[in-house]
Amino acid sequence: MNPHLKKLQPYPFEKLFELKRGITPPGDKPHIALSIGEPKHPTPHFLAESLIAHLHGLTNYPVTKGLLELRQAIADWLSRRFALPSENVDPERHVLPCNGTREALFSFAQCVIDASRQPLVLMPNPFYQIYEGAALLGGAEPYFLNASRETGYLPDFESVPDKVWKRCQLIYICSPANPTGSVITAEIHRKLINLSDRYGFIIASDECYSELYIDESAPPPGLLQSAHALGNTDFKRCVVFHSLSKRSNAPGLRSGFVAGDADVLEQYQRYRTYHGCALPLPVQHASVKSWQDEDHVVENRAAYRRKFSAVYEILKSQLDLSLPPAGFYLWPETPLDDRQFARDLFAFHNVTVLPGSFLSREAHGLNPGRNHVRMALVAPLEECVEAAHRMREFIQSL
Repeated sequence: MNPHLKKLQPYPFEKLFELKRGITPPGDKPHIALSIGEPKHPTPHFLAESLIAHLHGLTNYPVTKGLLELRQAIADWLSRRFALPSENVDPERHVLPCNGTREALFSFAQCVIDASRQPLVLMPNPFYQIYEGAALLGGAEPYFLNASRETGYLPDFESVPDKVWKRCQLIYICSPANPTGSVITAEIHRKLINLSDRYGFIIASDECYSELYIDESAPPPGLLQSAHALGNTDFKRCVVFHSLSKRSNAPGLRSGFVAGDADVLEQYQRYRTYHGCALPLPVQHASVKSWQDEDHVVENRAAYRRKFSAVYEILKSQLDLSLPPAGFYLWPETPLDDRQFARDLFAFHNVTVLPGSFLSREAHGLNPGRNHVRMALVAPLEECVEAAHRMREFIQSL
C-alpha cells in the first residue's frame, strides 16, 4: 500500500459521526443538519431537461478535454464574470472540464508536485481537507497558514518566512473561503502572484463559492482577473477551480472546470487522460446550459441572503457572530469548547453543526478552528430559522 495513506486523518464527518455516537436526540424535534455544505435549493429545471434530452450520449465515450461547446461556454463565462478579454481565454488552451472541484483539486497536486525536492504545499487553516490529503499523497508536506480573527479570517501570508516560500511548489487558496466566507482581495492576489514569479510555485485558487456573495454590486475578484490586471495575460502559474455544485445547486452533477496557465493545463490534461475522469456527454451538455444562464444564480444568491439575514437577527445577541461577505457558512465563536457545543446542541435540540477544530490543525502555536462551529445555511429558510431558535434556546440554557 502507498505509505502516504497512513498520514491521512479521518475526514471531518467521520469525526462528527463519532462525536454523536450513542446520543439519542429528542424525538419531538425533527433533525436539522447545518453541518455539510450540500445545497438544498432547487436545481434549475433546464439542467434536468438537458440531461434527459442528451441521454443518447451515454453510448459514446467522452474525451478528457471535453466538448468544444462546453469549453467555449466556460471561456465566455470567465470573460463575462471576471472582465477578461475574450481573446485571452482560449477554450483550446486555457480551459479543462472536470468532475467538480473536489476531484480536480485533489488530482492536481499529484500532477504538479515534484516529490524529489522536499516540497511544501501551503494551504489555509482552517481548510477544505482535500488540500491536505492531496499534498500528502503527492509526497509533499503541508504548511498551514492560520486564518483567525486577528488576520480578518484570511490566511496569514505575511508570517511566511523566506525559507518556506523557497520550498513551496503549490499553494492552495480558497476565496470565498470555506468555512469563514472571507474574500481574498485583488491586492492580496497581486502579492501572491509576485511571490510566485519570484519563487516559481503554482497558485491553485479554489473559487467554487465565487457566485455566492452578499453585495450584488461587489462580486469577489478571481485570481485570473487579478493576474490579467497585472499584465500576466498568459496566467503564468495561476490556475482556478470552479464548479456548478454551489452556483447551480447541482452537487450531484459533478461538473466543474479548471482554467488558467496553458502550459500547466497541457500537462494536467495528459495526467487526466490516464486518470480516466472525463465528464459524461449528457453532463457536458447540461453544463453548457448552466454556464450560459445567470438568472438562476441571481435567485440563488437572494435565497441565501434571506437566510443569512433571518438567522443573524436571531443569534446576533447570543453568539460572537458576524455576517461574511460571501459563501453560505456562518463561523461563530462558541461560548464553550466547539466539540462539546456541537455534541450538546445535537443531544438536546437535534441540530447538527460542525466543530471548527475538525476543519483545522494545530499550527504555529494555535488551532484557529477551536471554539468555532461551521453552520451551513443550506436547508430551507424555515429550517434555518427553526435551527437558529433552537440554538438560541440552547445558548441561553448554558
